[in-house]
Amino acid sequence: MEIEKEDEKPPDLKLNFELESEDLQSLLKKVTSFQLLSISEIKFICDKSKEILKKEPTILSLTPPITLVGDIHGQYQDLLEIFYQQGYPKDGISFVFIGDFVDRGLNSVEVLLLLLLFKIQYPSQVFLTRGNHESRLITQQYGFYDEILRKYGNLIVWQYFTEVFDVLPLGGLINSKIYCLHGGLSPSSQNLDEIKKVERYNDIPRAGLMCDMLWSDPEDRNGWAMNSRGAGYTWGMDISEEFLFLNNLKFVARAHQLVMRGYNWCHNKKVLSIFSAPNYCYRCGNEAAVIDIEDENNFCFKTYSAAPKDVYYKKRRKIKKGKERRDSADIDGEGVFEDEKENENDNNKDNENEDEENEIEDRINKVNEEYFHLKYELRYFV
Repeated sequence: MEIEKEDEKPPDLKLNFELESEDLQSLLKKVTSFQLLSISEIKFICDKSKEILKKEPTILSLTPPITLVGDIHGQYQDLLEIFYQQGYPKDGISFVFIGDFVDRGLNSVEVLLLLLLFKIQYPSQVFLTRGNHESRLITQQYGFYDEILRKYGNLIVWQYFTEVFDVLPLGGLINSKIYCLHGGLSPSSQNLDEIKKVERYNDIPRAGLMCDMLWSDPEDRNGWAMNSRGAGYTWGMDISEEFLFLNNLKFVARAHQLVMRGYNWCHNKKVLSIFSAPNYCYRCGNEAAVIDIEDENNFCFKTYSAAPKDVYYKKRRKIKKGKERRDSADIDGEGVFEDEKENENDNNKDNENEDEENEIEDRINKVNEEYFHLKYELRYFV
């Protein structure tokens, strides 16, 4: 596959345009209002993110209290719901997202942009680690690549995002007792000191330690076995016990697998799987969960159902319309309408227009979902 080179881009894109840090708030406002950012704005966000992420170690050292979030998979409304329920970084809440931000869902671009903007604005409160879907090959197969083509018609945007993927950390240690990462353990190394030295600044390889960290799964048996996914391994309870003992850890927290109630313990509560995309692929009917961690012995799970369809978009649209009506009034606060009859007629017209807009939105959403389900087969293992 050929990727459009930067020196071949048409001059009207203005990709060298740089934004100042004070523009972060306006970018956040645009993203949370479901507005597409320009290519130059995306380049700015990706460049600033890379600067920050490159300075972080391969295995992050994380201090509780912190909220651990699993797979999001492009389900933007559900991500907003998590922030609404948990609180935002500006409220002093710390988050670690352990991979699979993109693919499957319809709004991977918005999910990734929001997380990167939060990372830029709150680098010591928002932490992002890599998942197996943060990969050039996988994003071409499961939706992110096609979503960018539909929204921008230009592969340079995909290239900017994948360059960010290449510098993401691979995991974290919470309070030096909880090992969190996307996939799991590897027969290549059971030593955390060796894992911390993994060379991460490239795309995900097809085999080896880095691949296993993002692809492996626990199973209820002993020993190692090949993974049916075609990458990584599966490991048993004896492997978990040995790994935790050698590294003086309490348990492993990972994502990567759909679990119907949002979280699931295995290996005698030595391995925890967390999944944060409710009603996965818009039809699985699963709950989502996040974990609020105080320390290795004090943590609680919070579960979520899928956010009401388009609730955030519709609320923001109504607020915007209300603002437009207020702005149209004169300075004394009196309406622009000459009499009550004209006011009533205009309100009726507004209601008719809003009903028509809702009907159009429903049609578009139905077409998008049908396209999504036809193009991407449903798999219970992410």
